[in-house]
Amino acid sequence: MYMIYSEKLNVLYKGSTSNLEQRFMNHLDGKSLYTSKTKDWKMVFAREFESKNQALAYEKMLKRQHRKYLVWAIKQDYNLIEQDTF
Repeated sequence: MYMIYSEKLNVLYKGSTSNLEQRFMNHLDGKSLYTSKTKDWKMVFAREFESKNQALAYEKMLKRQHRKYLVWAIKQDYNLIEQDTF
């Protein structure tokens, strides 16, 4: 499960994948309809789960959260992406 951020759009995009690097490259290459609107995406959050169902459930939960919660989640120790600031 991952989140990417666009400063231009001021948007956090949430998704899940089994291949984080390839999926991120797809976003940067404009191969995803929503994220093709800009090319300034930055990986800000990644978290691994034991099963696809767990990852999808967490993604679904995050999609219902407010920005304040998402920023809090980004700053947690379980985030695999190092964050200086967000």
